[in-house]
Amino acid sequence: MRKKRKKPALPQTCAALLTAAALLIPVTADAGEQPPSLRLAMVGNPAHAPYRQPVSQTATDSEENTGSWSFTLDNDALVPGSRDQDYTYGLSVAATGTKARDFALSLDTPLGWIDRGIGVDGIGNTSELGHSFEAGLFGFTPEDKSIAAPQYDDRPYASLLYASSSRIQVNPQDKVAWHSTLTVGALGLDLAGNLQNSFHKAIGSEHAEGWNHQISDGGEPTARYSLARQKTLPFSTDNLEVKSTVEGSVGYITEARWSLSFRAGKLRAPWWQSNPELARYGERNSTNSMEQGSEHYLWGGISLVGRAYNVFLQGQFRDSDVSYDSDEINQAIAEAWLGYTWGFGDGYRLSYVLRGHTSELKEGVGDRNVLWGGLVFAKSF
Repeated sequence: MRKKRKKPALPQTCAALLTAAALLIPVTADAGEQPPSLRLAMVGNPAHAPYRQPVSQTATDSEENTGSWSFTLDNDALVPGSRDQDYTYGLSVAATGTKARDFALSLDTPLGWIDRGIGVDGIGNTSELGHSFEAGLFGFTPEDKSIAAPQYDDRPYASLLYASSSRIQVNPQDKVAWHSTLTVGALGLDLAGNLQNSFHKAIGSEHAEGWNHQISDGGEPTARYSLARQKTLPFSTDNLEVKSTVEGSVGYITEARWSLSFRAGKLRAPWWQSNPELARYGERNSTNSMEQGSEHYLWGGISLVGRAYNVFLQGQFRDSDVSYDSDEINQAIAEAWLGYTWGFGDGYRLSYVLRGHTSELKEGVGDRNVLWGGLVFAKSF
C-alpha cells in the first residue's frame, strides 16, 4: 500500500522565511549615508582591515567580464569507506563576472526584483561587487538500491536539475557582505537516474532500481530564494580568517541557519570571495571569483540549522510514492565541513572538501548521519 502524505503547509513555510529574514536585518545602517565606492581597494583599507589586503585587490575598479569558472564533482565515494546512499552525487559548472550576470539563462534580473522588493538592494551601505551563474544536477538514493519497490523506511530517491544566479554586496568598512541567490529547477526528471546508472554500468557497480519512485517522478518545477549576511570576526589575522554567517531561505528548502567558518594558511583572495557555508547539497550559491596568484589554506566550519521544509524528503505538490510528513523529519540539524585549497600562480585552483550533517529522518533505516566528499576545479582570470 502506497504511503500517503500531507501537502506542505505553505503558510507555515512563508512564516518560516519571515522569521529567518528578521534575523538578517541589520540594526546599525544609517539611511542618510551614501554607499561606498565600488573600488575594490577599499576592501583592504588598512584603517579597517584585520589583516593585509591582497595586492591584486587594488588592480581594478570594476567587476571582471569573466572572473572565474569552476567545475564541481560531489560523491559519497569520495570519503573513506564504502558509501553509496543519501546525497549520492552532484555535478555543477559555474562562472562569475559580468558575463555570468548577462548570460542568456541568467536569473539576475528576477533576483534583482526580489532584492529590491524586500529592501536588500544597497542594504547597510553596501555596493555590488560580484555576480555568478551556476547550473547543475544532483541526486539522492536510499541505502539498498537493488530493491525496485518503494522503500517506506528509508529516504526516497530524489533529484534536482537547476540553474541559479547570485549577487554579493559588500560594506568593506564594517566587514559585512550580503549574498542573495535565486534558484529555479526541475524535480523528478529521469536524467538523474539514467546518469547514475550509466556511470554504475561503466564501472561495474550496482544498478539503482527504484528511480521511478523518486520525489515528483515525471518532473515538477521548483524554486528557492536565499539571503545570507556574513561578517568577519575581529580576531582574524594575516593567516587566519574567521567569520559568522546568518542565512534564511524559502522554497524547496526552507530554513534558517547560523554558521561559523574559518580559513587558515597562505591567504590571498578577500574573505568575501570564500563562502562554502552557503552550499546546499550540490548547490554552491557562490559569487566566488577568487584571485590569481599562489595560495593554499585549510578551511572548515559548522552550521546549526532550523529547517521547516525539505522537498527532497517531503515532496512538493505532485504526489510521490515515498515521502515524509514534517513530524517525521528532524527540524534541527548540525552540519560540518573541512577542506583544503591549492591555488597556483597561473590562476588554476583545486579544492577538496569533506562535508556531512546529522540525520534528517527521525526513525527507520534512513535515520543516519550523512557524509560525502567534493572536488572543485577552478580557473581565475
